[in-house]
Amino acid sequence: MSLKFHNSYTRKKEVFEPLTAGHVGMYVCGPTVSGESHLGHARPYITFDVVYRYLMYLGYKVRYVRNITDAGHFEEEGREAEDKIAKKSVIEKLEPMELVQKYTNLYHWAMLQLNNLEPSIEPTATGHIIEQIEMIKQIIAEGYAYEVNGSVYFDVKKYADEYPYGKLSGRVMEDLLENTRELEGQEEKRLSADFALWKAAPPEHIQRWASPWGDGFPGWHIECSAMATKYLGKQFDIHGGGMDLLFPHHESEIAQSTICNKHVPAKYWLHNNMITINGRKMGKSYNNQIRLTEMFSGGHPMLEKGYHPMTIRFFILQTHYRSTLDFSNEALQAAEKGLKRLWEAYEVLKKMPVHDAESAGDPELDKKVETLLGEFDEFMNDDLSTAKVLANMFELVPVINSIKDGHIQAKAMSKKTLELFKSKMSVYLEEVLGLKNEMQQDDGKLNGVLELLAEIRKEVKSKKDYATSDKIRNQLHRMGIIMKDEKDGNISISFE
Repeated sequence: MSLKFHNSYTRKKEVFEPLTAGHVGMYVCGPTVSGESHLGHARPYITFDVVYRYLMYLGYKVRYVRNITDAGHFEEEGREAEDKIAKKSVIEKLEPMELVQKYTNLYHWAMLQLNNLEPSIEPTATGHIIEQIEMIKQIIAEGYAYEVNGSVYFDVKKYADEYPYGKLSGRVMEDLLENTRELEGQEEKRLSADFALWKAAPPEHIQRWASPWGDGFPGWHIECSAMATKYLGKQFDIHGGGMDLLFPHHESEIAQSTICNKHVPAKYWLHNNMITINGRKMGKSYNNQIRLTEMFSGGHPMLEKGYHPMTIRFFILQTHYRSTLDFSNEALQAAEKGLKRLWEAYEVLKKMPVHDAESAGDPELDKKVETLLGEFDEFMNDDLSTAKVLANMFELVPVINSIKDGHIQAKAMSKKTLELFKSKMSVYLEEVLGLKNEMQQDDGKLNGVLELLAEIRKEVKSKKDYATSDKIRNQLHRMGIIMKDEKDGNISISFE
């Protein structure tokens, strides 16, 4: 069965055929590092980590590009432009690049906890200002952008007269024009639907670069177009991200790249659906954005406890990536138990001896096991249905437990089937789904030592001996043990 993806651009499931046989170019929009990564970041990066892993499992050589947005990212939809990085750096009294480094480090740490593989290339927006300026110059030369007071805007109406603007997101140009007509002439843009390629920097603006139009900083959308083109070419295979990026970000990327490169940048557009929390959309206004550090430690009012990163990963993979995913304490606790049950069975399977002599086995048992295992590839090839793969794994758990408990003889399964069973479960659980054992082997002594260290740390902090306090925390961190100060004065301990 051929690999198929649901292509957001064509709105249908299509057989995946890379532009170059055996090679895949994939671009995924990375984070804006103006703050800590939150729960909403976990889903796209786990989703596309599995896409990356599965493509490699199929034998493709993959160039996975995931950017860091460390400049600009101002709002466009009828609101005053706001540079998130510059604003946050003032609040935290940090240099912009100091703030960027702080949150990039935290993001990388969180991705490591979730067992996401590093991308092939991780370009930054500030490292590609020259490429962005060159792209903007080309768009102006082609007649699809205009400069006003040192800022440059993309002419959406002119583009839409010749190209299918809105095809990806489903936005109808006539509706956009109708909704923005009242705003015409009230600002420097010809239409509020036009988006910024370059913004003039006012005197107080911290991040600024020289350009043909004066000192300024790039628009959000042009950053990704420039970086994707540089590392993947004028057209590449897969562009990924969350559904919240369909409009305006990805729609704008398509417009810019089409003018510069004469191609829609990606052949296949993949989008994961959104996360809700207890049935409500996640957002600052609802006070339900949970940072990943809070997710792991339990340090958020909405959480009953901290959850291991593998529980988070497992929970996300239990739902198809294009379906809405609702987080709740009850659902996470169920996922925690489910993962424990699955992994315990997997550990039993790994230890099962493979008999030297070929056994005929029980044909019905062999057929059942081989059918369930064979469907792993079938489900993944059908638009990456990790949920169905995990469902099959849970159907195999009773088989393992029945052999362990003696209800089924170990020899009832043929040597060939048992070897396939071990191999397929190992490859899928650890390499394709990217799960790992979260259960800590502990006889009770380790907990006692950690509690003692926590008490010592509280004591030295009370004496304002912060050097010793930090040393204890940092040394434990290097060993994979996270000691975190909570708001109530207590110290939580978790394992990486």
